[in-house]
Amino acid sequence: MFRTVFTPEISSAGISHYNDILALGSCFAEHIGGRLQASKFKALVNPFGILYNPASIAYTLERLWENRPYTADDLFENQGIWHSFDHHGRLSAPNREQTLHNINEALHEGSEALHRADRLLITLGTANAFVWKEERRIVANCHKLPGTAFERYRLSVQEVVDLLLPVFEQLQRAQPQLHILLSVSPVRHLRDGFIENQRSKATLLLAVEELCRRLSFAHYFPAFELMMDDLRDYRFYDRDMIHPSPAAVDYIWERFSDSHFSPQTRQLVLSVHKIAEAAAHRPFHPDSEPHRRFVEKLLLEMDAIEKEHPFLNFVKEKEQILKNNQP
Repeated sequence: MFRTVFTPEISSAGISHYNDILALGSCFAEHIGGRLQASKFKALVNPFGILYNPASIAYTLERLWENRPYTADDLFENQGIWHSFDHHGRLSAPNREQTLHNINEALHEGSEALHRADRLLITLGTANAFVWKEERRIVANCHKLPGTAFERYRLSVQEVVDLLLPVFEQLQRAQPQLHILLSVSPVRHLRDGFIENQRSKATLLLAVEELCRRLSFAHYFPAFELMMDDLRDYRFYDRDMIHPSPAAVDYIWERFSDSHFSPQTRQLVLSVHKIAEAAAHRPFHPDSEPHRRFVEKLLLEMDAIEKEHPFLNFVKEKEQILKNNQP
């Protein structure tokens, strides 16, 4: 055997298609959140874009809960593009009004999702944060402003706990059914340096341990350990040698599924993926009788699974079939 196999425990906070899910955090949150969406779970992922540090995640949760709109004064321009320090660049635009529209639309969508959520997935990326000198506040994204405009600061274990604990408690008081699933991203922040990256991850791991110890509704999923100790080989990294490869993400997703899904949910996920793959198939001979029978059978399967599970719909897949089968 060339691996040290690590099997996470079964979580007491299971996930099914009946749950409302909001995922926030690093790009690894996008991987898992994207898999949930592709599996037809009711999940919204990073409405403000990728978030790396705990301070920005805590602030985002507060802002989403309050549903407090942004104004034009919250934006700034750099190199012809309008940005917000609280948001990822995918919400930025050359037009100030368009940027404001983008972030307030995302705020509204995220606020609705948070108020519905009974599962909150948080992936912490780094304890290192950038402080904008002009206002002495931590930003979510520097948007390529000069490095001299910021100071780099590593949050302590206690600071991470102090930032997230009251927000989590407030959310759970308002929504007693809420469970929070915490993880530390396995993506290495090597621009900080090898040693500093390890210290940052250690800070996050200890902070998450304390949060889970103090909050009965907070649970830890060991994505970091699965990457570092189970898949500890460079063949499981992408070409940049920093991000997990697709095979590694698949493996961690499978362990996440084993930990959080019931056998019935896992079977439903398999059925959903089978239908989605079949719907995406582009036929060589769309007018042939065998292919017409294939399409009819596939549509009947979709109707049957929608009837059995009314919370699912295959509208996009049906549209894809029509598109792929046009003459």
